[in-house]
Amino acid sequence: MEFERKLEILGEGARFDLSCACGDGLHRVKDPFDRWIYPAVLPSGRVLPILKILMTNYCDNDCFYCENRKSRDFKRITFQPEELARGFMNLFNSGRVKGLFLSSANWVCATSAMDRILSTAEILRKKYKYRGYLHLKILPGSEPAQIERAGEIATRVSINLEVPERRYLEVVAPDKKPEDLTRPLKLIKKFIVESKGKNFRWAPAGFTTQFIVGSAGENDMEILKTTSFLYGNMGARRIYFSAFQPVPGTPLENNSPCPLTREHRLYQCDFLLRKYGFKYEDFIFDKNGNLFLEDDPKTLWAKTNHEIFPVEINDAPLKLLLRVPGIGPVSARRIILTRKEGRISNPDALKKIGVNIKKASAYILLSGRRVPRQMVLNESSINPIF
Repeated sequence: MEFERKLEILGEGARFDLSCACGDGLHRVKDPFDRWIYPAVLPSGRVLPILKILMTNYCDNDCFYCENRKSRDFKRITFQPEELARGFMNLFNSGRVKGLFLSSANWVCATSAMDRILSTAEILRKKYKYRGYLHLKILPGSEPAQIERAGEIATRVSINLEVPERRYLEVVAPDKKPEDLTRPLKLIKKFIVESKGKNFRWAPAGFTTQFIVGSAGENDMEILKTTSFLYGNMGARRIYFSAFQPVPGTPLENNSPCPLTREHRLYQCDFLLRKYGFKYEDFIFDKNGNLFLEDDPKTLWAKTNHEIFPVEINDAPLKLLLRVPGIGPVSARRIILTRKEGRISNPDALKKIGVNIKKASAYILLSGRRVPRQMVLNESSINPIF
């Protein structure tokens, strides 16, 4: 089978394994010519075209949501390590891609599948002298030595937890053991911590994971509680959320797809945790433990905590500015810099530094004066769980 045909099939199989994109289904929008190439946001903020591919779609697991599950009838193929490494380098040298995200279905066993991933990476680094971005998937059940070597070769590693609690694993992935996920996660943290302060950094861009949202009946409260733990206790660099989409030929094929708005709200909470100083306890959920889809979580927090507002733009510290809807980390710092040159008294001055006045107007004062076009802060439709 020709190389690009394999790319098409195995790229299709990797489409729900996220390496990039935030909300609104961006990671599912594919170029009509290079359907296996995705935009990825690197830790530096650069956006690079990434080849996201599986080594194989042969799998010995029978996860209920997965298109590569063992009992599903479809075309199965595999790359040999040299074949994939050589093909990637051709794409790289032609300028079509700038990095590689390499994963695999669990064929034969985790250690065998992981060996094939590592062999491909070794060929790229040693034979072809590739020094670019390389993201390697750690497969559940991989051996400690394999995990350690993956971080020595890769720019970034990831292991997919898929669900926020052990009990949900039995619902959608009964072949997977919880310890096959938690043990690698602990080892990843150990290797990252031990390499700090040394000349060599293990997986210098850190590790990521993802949750499949809406496949097992979990709620957003559970997802965000685990997300907060992974950031605060395990040192995760990024958490990704993939809205469940039913796949024909799987036990969940007749289930309703997860709304992309729900995925987007989770990403907004993720940004609030990482960039805005929010904590898990700040999020507001409905009676079922889910985020409100009608309003973004930051605005909902502001409406619920209306006694804090409006805040004076000319006096508010950075921490408080970051709580104002329409003000982000960049515009908040610009406000503080602008204040050093004099008081801000005109909404146009805020617009020029990136503030969304339409969102912010209800929550701010400019030299003691309210900004026109105020909103109602305390909406009776809000029904938080706490």
